[in-house]
Amino acid sequence: MSPGKQASANTESVDNYLKAILTLGGREESRVTIKSLAERLRIAPASVTNMLQKLSGSTATLVDYERHGGVQLSPAGKRRALEVVRHHRLIETFLYEVLDYPLEEVHEEAERLEHFISERFEERIAAKLGHPKIDPHGHSIPSMEGEMTARESMLLADVIEDGIFVIDSVSDQDTHNLRLIEACGITPGARLRVRKNSSSDSYSVSIGRSSKAYDLSREVARDVRIIRLKG
Repeated sequence: MSPGKQASANTESVDNYLKAILTLGGREESRVTIKSLAERLRIAPASVTNMLQKLSGSTATLVDYERHGGVQLSPAGKRRALEVVRHHRLIETFLYEVLDYPLEEVHEEAERLEHFISERFEERIAAKLGHPKIDPHGHSIPSMEGEMTARESMLLADVIEDGIFVIDSVSDQDTHNLRLIEACGITPGARLRVRKNSSSDSYSVSIGRSSKAYDLSREVARDVRIIRLKG
């Protein structure tokens, strides 16, 4: 991916808006409401509206914004969002695998660095890491062409029937929850046996062949994505 050329696309604030719209829109690239975007960014809805009006009215339009119809990324906005996501996840992987950062610390460091690395530096990091496909949280790393592998997964919090799953990814948005998840041994690729506790809104989980069970609240379970194993 080449760096964004527009001055507006090179600011941290705009990059964060584009990433949030990309995430909230999902694979379907659905239109995103002002309310959900404001909650994601922890910014007042009025401020979000003002920013979207500026972005949609700029010469190089990054978003398609409608006053009562929410917002969607333009092709240029999507390219920039995927570029920043690639930067972020490559940096997280480098910090975790090469510099031995704790998992719960890599997200914030990557947030600070993702906007400013050059294309050459991006390529060097990728080569050093062997061109990884996923980051330490299990999230797909977009390719240089802006392609990202999508997997069919579900939230642990949405499990209705007990069963055995493989852990797809863990959220990097809440440091406290991430520490709890890591302490339980919940890591991408591991097998997870899940039992929903009928007496409370929580989940009993055990990792691999271990008989040791951990109780996870629904709040923490929302930060774990899993794939059910067939058979």
